[in-house]
Amino acid sequence: MALLINDLCVNCDVCAPVCPNAAITQGETIYEIAPSRCTECVGHHDEPQCVIVCPVECIIKDPAHVESDEELMVKYVQLQEASA
Repeated sequence: MALLINDLCVNCDVCAPVCPNAAITQGETIYEIAPSRCTECVGHHDEPQCVIVCPVECIIKDPAHVESDEELMVKYVQLQEASA
């Protein structure tokens, strides 16, 4: 399941730099997570780094993009191969 930044985001700029997949970018009003790049840090870390650093706890699981850990790992491998 990809993650989602909700409207509680205060644009503090701490989430984007810690994302190992460059899935987080500044949107029109708040930061956004690209579901095609978000692996919830599977393959990189034990926990999603953006969730750990978020001071307002505005990053949640995206119900529109449900994925198992196995699917997230496949996405991780594909992203790694594309960047090689």
